[in-house]
Amino acid sequence: MDASLMAPLAVIAMLVIRTGLVEIRRPGSVRRQWSFLTRRWAVAAGAAAAVLVSVVGWQAAGFGAVAWAVLTGALVAQIADLTSQADGTDRNP
Repeated sequence: MDASLMAPLAVIAMLVIRTGLVEIRRPGSVRRQWSFLTRRWAVAAGAAAAVLVSVVGWQAAGFGAVAWAVLTGALVAQIADLTSQADGTDRNP
């Protein structure tokens, strides 16, 4: 396994484990936590960030850039959803 894959895969594994532990403590919390995947605005922002990171990073890291791009896209989508909720705008029709 390429060394550039270890860090993003470790972060993704930690997020999955954290999600599982939170779901055990508070059933139903995962649905709220991952609800950003149902919002088109958040998914579009995450996809744009993922494409940008993978295109720019491909020359430097190869397949490692894809793992970083997936992680970046998910985090950007979640942040975009949180900001749209904070300012009271729902960008889904």
